Amino acid sequence: MKHLVFVLILVHMALQTVAADNTQKIRGTVIDKQSQSPIIGATIVLLNGPANMGARSNEKGQFEMAQVAPGRYEIKVTYMGYKDLSIPNVVVSSGKETILDISLEENVRNLKGATIKANLKNRTINDLASISARTFSMEEVNRYAGGRSDPGRLASNFAGVSTPDDSRNDIVIRGNSPTGVLWRIEGMNVPNPNHFATIGTTGGPVSALNTNMLKNSDFMTSAFPAEYGNANAGVFDIGFRKGNTQNENIPFNLACLPV
Repeated sequence: MKHLVFVLILVHMALQTVAADNTQKIRGTVIDKQSQSPIIGATIVLLNGPANMGARSNEKGQFEMAQVAPGRYEIKVTYMGYKDLSIPNVVVSSGKETILDISLEENVRNLKGATIKANLKNRTINDLASISARTFSMEEVNRYAGGRSDPGRLASNFAGVSTPDDSRNDIVIRGNSPTGVLWRIEGMNVPNPNHFATIGTTGGPVSALNTNMLKNSDFMTSAFPAEYGNANAGVFDIGFRKGNTQNENIPFNLACLPV
């Protein structure tokens, strides 16, 4: 009798072990239908399986879902730029792995046309400036390597323009003195737009102009319009950006001030 009880216990434990391991894997490869190249990052989901049961394809297009109970499942494969694919009646048995070879077809869509407008770089904001003048955006100032977000250092790359040394941003136009350069901001003449500038000069090591607050500017090296009567070497005409026209209750931000 004791031997029979012991055998029954062993059989019961074996059945429990088999039931616990009665799962299988679903694995396979996702490729492009036309080029036959692997698709990286495709999403594979079991629609009628356990919640959050799914996988993503790796750099070789391969995926794997483990611990899937035997049964029939519907699998959905999605990837941006490709048509969604649903595979019904995928049979999973405990005897062997289920291997799928999935091919996705590109999804072609007709998009609305886009209109691209270009601005002429040789056309200035001031209509009276006809020659030896150029306009540039503050985004260009920020992209200029080594410019330190300083419009004065960007201007040194123009023909006939140079700076005395790397520690200052004085503008020398065709050998003229930097003091002959007229800085103008929103129609008002500015004697020196710099921090820590030497008295009697128009340059310094650090610009006081915050490019986040400035709009497109005109830089003229000769033939100035009559409104710039005090200039004899060059003109830097700068304007401020317009504020937010849709939200007038934005609090004042000290981060907008020049540093």
